[in-house]
Amino acid sequence: MISTLLAAADPATFQWSPKCAAVMIACNVFAYAIARANISRPNEGFQLPNSQFFGGMSHASVVAANALGHVLGIGSILGLAARGVL
Repeated sequence: MISTLLAAADPATFQWSPKCAAVMIACNVFAYAIARANISRPNEGFQLPNSQFFGGMSHASVVAANALGHVLGIGSILGLAARGVL
């Protein structure tokens, strides 16, 4: 009986598509813009090779921006999928 209840509570999943990738990329770009505007010392610490591709941000700033972008992205993807847009 418990397994039947748990199976009924499982949310519907969706298939990956290029639309999902576009939403994730857009959210990561948005997160980079947020990080670039709000991190007080974005270039302090370990520097990445070719850091001009990342706006001159350090390793920690890039990791933080990517983490925020993925959190925003998965929320956006799940929300859009629940609405039927994706």
